[in-house]
Amino acid sequence: MAKFTYKMQNILDIKYKLETQAKTSFSLAAARLNREEEKLDRLHQRRKAYEEQARELVKDRLDFQEIKVNRIAIETTKGDIRNQVVAVHVAERNLEQARRHLQDVMTERKTHEILKEKAFDEFKKELEKEESKAVDELVSFTHNHAKEG
Repeated sequence: MAKFTYKMQNILDIKYKLETQAKTSFSLAAARLNREEEKLDRLHQRRKAYEEQARELVKDRLDFQEIKVNRIAIETTKGDIRNQVVAVHVAERNLEQARRHLQDVMTERKTHEILKEKAFDEFKKELEKEESKAVDELVSFTHNHAKEG
């Protein structure tokens, strides 16, 4: 019996490898986004702590030096938050880009799998035709020899 070999199997194998790489890139981008979002959350928490400290500083005995240091810390943290918001947006864009790339690679891989399935179906049909032809020839040969005998 004939063996099926897909002529573009090497291309399909490359598509599998590209898909694995794209999945890895996507997961790295997702992890990066999570880290950036966690960093932003920590900065928000730090800002809240500084603001709470500022409220406490103005309640008690007024220490203008401490109040000034606290305000500088709050402003610095606000700047850090703005920078971190940008970093989060960059990470979100990178994740979206990785997602689109993964989707494209998966589509290409699926396309090649469909092509392989169609090639296999054609191979099976051709094999069935050959088998049917061989059976018809055998029946015809047996029928003709039965008449002669």
